[in-house]
Amino acid sequence: MIRYGQQDINQADIEAVIAVLKSVNLTQGPNIPRFQQCVIAHTGAKHAVAVNSATSALHIACLSLGLGPGDWLWTSPNTFVASANCGLYCGAKVDFVDIDPRTYNLCPKALEIKLNEAEKAGKLPKIVVPVHLSGQPCDMEAIHALSLRYGFKIIEDASHAIGGMYKGEPIGNGRYSDITVFSFHPVKIITTAEGGMALTNSDELATKLGLFHSHGITRDPALMTRPMEGPWYYQQVDLGYNYRMTDIQAALGVSQISRLNHYVARRHEIAARYNELLADLPLVLPWQHPDSYSAFHLYVIRLKLNEISRSHLQVFEALRAKDIMVNLHYIPVHTQPFYQKMGFKHGDYPEAERYYREAISIPMYPTLTNAEQDEVVNALREAMGL
Repeated sequence: MIRYGQQDINQADIEAVIAVLKSVNLTQGPNIPRFQQCVIAHTGAKHAVAVNSATSALHIACLSLGLGPGDWLWTSPNTFVASANCGLYCGAKVDFVDIDPRTYNLCPKALEIKLNEAEKAGKLPKIVVPVHLSGQPCDMEAIHALSLRYGFKIIEDASHAIGGMYKGEPIGNGRYSDITVFSFHPVKIITTAEGGMALTNSDELATKLGLFHSHGITRDPALMTRPMEGPWYYQQVDLGYNYRMTDIQAALGVSQISRLNHYVARRHEIAARYNELLADLPLVLPWQHPDSYSAFHLYVIRLKLNEISRSHLQVFEALRAKDIMVNLHYIPVHTQPFYQKMGFKHGDYPEAERYYREAISIPMYPTLTNAEQDEVVNALREAMGL
């Protein structure tokens, strides 16, 4: 069986985890700040807060930016539901912006048109969440310019994108956003089993992120309402959550991030080989914007259905029948039953829906061998009836 994505765990990772298991710090220990500093060193961001998932990171990012009832959060329909749900967690309303037909990311031109209409209606978003699908960054310079014009904040959902670059700089450096979120789920670029991180260059936002991820509790005298009563003392100064990463997870992250650049380079090698092997097939291959260096979390093909005799579903099922465990990223969020109850309907975001009808994520991970890649390509030719 060849999965669409999987983690790579080596002996150094195992030993790092065992060392924590033998220590006294299974939950909150020295590996958490160590891992945060590793990510800061890689990205150039000023602050990082490690959490138990990227979903949690999105939630506390919204809270830190003051999102609440009466506010709007906009994001891409072509994403996992967490990118939108984080707004609902805060009591805000959610809307979507259609995707660019080449990058599959939130389209800046569609965003500008929608912002102009929203300004007239008095319904401008408080937060926009661009999602770096497959690891390719959105056009952040254009989105940031719109944020200055229309006054919204930006959370980069870079769950797919650690190790990627935009305009020659690491994704996560915060040049064009207020907060960036990474995911460390097992199929992502590096893993902590489950886990995520929120990064920011703002001291104020970093303080809020730190509070919200740990019950709203602080031991910092500067944040307290009255003097310390003893060395045991802490205060809850806000309503927070138990979103903390464990020291076990962080130890795995510290070990994994030492191989981050190698992992991304290997993904590019695999992508380049796919590009050669699939060049003669009736497919749309992943287009890469010249300003981007993708982390290549996913390799997404789009079927040219008018040129083959098989349906999207038939190709997908034929691949899985050959133990090629392809996937589809993503079902447009606005077509989910929960969101349709809010009034969203099919046809609202045609580019995202067109993408969904044609897209398949084929296997992409650093340990994928040439032989396995050949097997995927041969199975794909057969599945397409070629």
